[in-house]
Amino acid sequence: MAFSEQLVQKALIQQQNEINDYSIYTLLARHEPDPHNVKLLHKIAEEEKAHYHFCRTLTGKELKASRPLVLFYLILIKLLGTSFAAKFMESREVDAEAFYLDLAKDIPEAKQIYDQETRHENRLLTLLHDKKLNYAGAIVLGMNDALVELTGTLCGVALAFSKTATVGVTGLIMGIAASLSMAGSAYLESKESPVDAIDPKLYALNTGLAYIGTTALLVAPYFIFGSMALALGTMFVFAVLVIWLYSFYISVAKDAPFSSRFISMMALTFGVALISFGIGFAAKRYMGVDL
Repeated sequence: MAFSEQLVQKALIQQQNEINDYSIYTLLARHEPDPHNVKLLHKIAEEEKAHYHFCRTLTGKELKASRPLVLFYLILIKLLGTSFAAKFMESREVDAEAFYLDLAKDIPEAKQIYDQETRHENRLLTLLHDKKLNYAGAIVLGMNDALVELTGTLCGVALAFSKTATVGVTGLIMGIAASLSMAGSAYLESKESPVDAIDPKLYALNTGLAYIGTTALLVAPYFIFGSMALALGTMFVFAVLVIWLYSFYISVAKDAPFSSRFISMMALTFGVALISFGIGFAAKRYMGVDL
């Protein structure tokens, strides 16, 4: 059967995606300690390989996987877990589904691949056992509390104090103290409500580290800039970045809506900051606080 140049070009793009996905899933399986996950990843990898061979019949060309892309996903799974990396990869499959569905009008075999892309692989991915997701709640707890409390605190003291370094030191001290308190609370909470897959000490550690990491990011502008307005503005940029990254991670890893989570966290964080800003303004104007 002769294929049009347009079809061949689309097939080449999809063929490259399939060999990339095959290589990535194979590599993930090689570095995955959970036997259950290894089996699932190998199964998906073999299906991606079969899809590659199908596309090769359309293009007549052999392709190799993109090494930088494979390395990127290896780093991704080490940092954020198997489920996130695999689901993020499958989120790119929308174009593939459209390609195979359109092709199925002329080549019936493409319909079977389309069904695998839309249903079978998604079902497999929901079954992945990923311990990193068990601690997502700890990271959420630490990041969310640090965002709300520190942006509010820093906005409040920014108007009461005249030096950015003073604001930074105040925020850092409060952040470190609060992170220890949060870690302790997280430990007691996980001990009171035990879950087999969660280690209370690791849960507390994740909470504390998330809090400290967010604190460091938020107070950094006050040590870098001498202008209070510039430090405040940069802090808010960092806060938006943290909220965006967190919302994106949860939306992919837990199949949760991105927009509603992002908007609600933005509203909460900046609402508290605005109130604190008003309190700081009132303290400076009516109480004569200026340090």
